[in-house]
Parts: sequence; C-alpha cells; structure tokens
Amino acid sequence: MPPERLLLIVEDDAAFARTLGRSFERRGYRVLLAASHDEASALLPSHLPGYAVVDLKLKGNQSGLACVQTLHAHNPDMLIVVLTGFASIGTAVEAIKLGACQYLAKPSTTDDIEAAFGHLGGSTELALTERTTSIKTLEWERIHAVLAETDFNISEAARRLGMHRRTLARKLEKQRVK
Repeated sequence: MPPERLLLIVEDDAAFARTLGRSFERRGYRVLLAASHDEASALLPSHLPGYAVVDLKLKGNQSGLACVQTLHAHNPDMLIVVLTGFASIGTAVEAIKLGACQYLAKPSTTDDIEAAFGHLGGSTELALTERTTSIKTLEWERIHAVLAETDFNISEAARRLGMHRRTLARKLEKQRVK
C-alpha cells in the first residue's frame, strides 16, 4: 500500500482552495486547508504533510515566503510549490532558497502542480526562448512588484516609482505586453 499523501494548501481564496483541494482528493491525496501562515503553523504539531501548495501573497500582508520557511523548517523533505499571480524573478529565487521545490505562476492546473512535485532537479533540456525581454515587459514586472509591496495602493506605488498617480493608473489599464 502506498504511503499516505498528505497535502497542505495555504491559500486565502477559500473558493480556489476548496476547488484545488477537491481536485487533489480525487487524485488520492488527503488535504488540509489553511488560509494564513498562522493557520498552517497551527496544523503542523498534529500533522506531517509531505506536500504543500502555498500562495505567495496571503491576506493581511502576510507573505507566503514566511510560510515556506516555516514548512521547510518543520519538514525539510516536504515538497512545497509556491503559486502566485504576481510572479517575479526575485520572489522565485527567494522561494527556492527558503525550501520550495517549484514556483508556478497562476493560473496553474492540478496537473501542473502535481508535475511540479515530481520535477525536483534542474534540466538542461529546457528550451531557450529566442525573444529577449522587452523594456515594456521589464517595466510591467517592476510596476507589479512595487504594487505588491505597497499592498496595491496606487498612490504609494506611484510615489515609489517616481511617477504621477494618473500615469500609473493609465499604464495599469493597458493590456500586458506579451
């Protein structure tokens, strides 16, 4: 009989967490749900999950990175996947340094997450893109990083970026450059 697959989902969007949890239960996982770092920490003394899915930005300005650090300290063998709608190179590097095995941008499917649990090592077979990163893409990523830092306060983000609030609002109305 295979060992029990216990998965901890740390996600503050209750509907998404339930949907993701049901999907993993259909795949044979036993699922624990936590909406915050504190709730996840409270589950650890009585449970030993082997897998975790952690949202990078939790309610109340809580960082999923702190949760990754706590989970990894509790069980260094735990396979942790960080999910985020605010992907950046900086947070990806930090997540991996703190113990995550993978970092995925939302939207990600259950298949993507389960594949990430199994993809532990690096690969030299990864196809390199022919396209260089444009200035517009770099600007977009910087704007969203600052927005996340300021808890999506447009006025404060504009101040930190050195631009007028209306200019920032216009940039945010435009579609992301691909």
